[in-house]
Amino acid sequence: MRQLYFKRSDWILNKSEVDMTRKSVARTSKLNASPQNIIFDKEQSALIVIDMQNDFCHKSGWLSNIGANIDNLLAIVPNINAITAICRSNDIPVIWVNWGNRDDLLNLSPTVLHVYDKYGTGGGLGQKINALSDGVLIHGSWGADIHASLIQSTLDIRVSKFRMSGFWDNELDSILKNLNVKTLFFTGINTDQCVFATLMDASFIGYDCILVGDACATTSPDYCVDATTYNVQQCYGFVTSTKKLCQGLSEELTDAHF
Repeated sequence: MRQLYFKRSDWILNKSEVDMTRKSVARTSKLNASPQNIIFDKEQSALIVIDMQNDFCHKSGWLSNIGANIDNLLAIVPNINAITAICRSNDIPVIWVNWGNRDDLLNLSPTVLHVYDKYGTGGGLGQKINALSDGVLIHGSWGADIHASLIQSTLDIRVSKFRMSGFWDNELDSILKNLNVKTLFFTGINTDQCVFATLMDASFIGYDCILVGDACATTSPDYCVDATTYNVQQCYGFVTSTKKLCQGLSEELTDAHF
């Protein structure tokens, strides 16, 4: 069965005719953001949730295994759950983009592998780190699964990524184009790494990008978040909050002006 969101770009068919006009009625909302407020179309929007998976967010996952404090990563779960809920109620696609590599890691370069095992001592990508692990960040493994505290729906879309950016060597861009998406809301982890890299690439290929700051987190120092927020507002898009996004999605404009 086709997902609900596919109506945005599907043809209408009968035995004698194909309607390719892809009829869509704009559902316009406004959003308080920085450096400017914005007006957007819900019919052309999607939510991206990045790397909220066990290897990063679970106490038995890879990050905890190497000694990282993941408490602040779990702290954003209520905000993400609030945003996914209101997106679903507005027929806005929820897209989970999780790191999930091939078993043989053949599409990964040494520079990517080095990030996760800097000294060649083991415990990096594909390595089994404990009884729960089927291999760090391997597609279909426990570590690549969405953390159980996050509320999911059968209508949600799931995409595997293989780099910091969610747009490399996978189908994310094709899915968004088929859904007629122009505007992307970004949540997840790590703010300054995978979230930022994915947002930058989205901007480079023409998407409108909004970072939901308090629905993102990182294990990096605070100055990394400050720099990311500055750069998004300066070069790549806009920054808002969970409360402001939920408020914007709960209203529609009859006259698309502030």
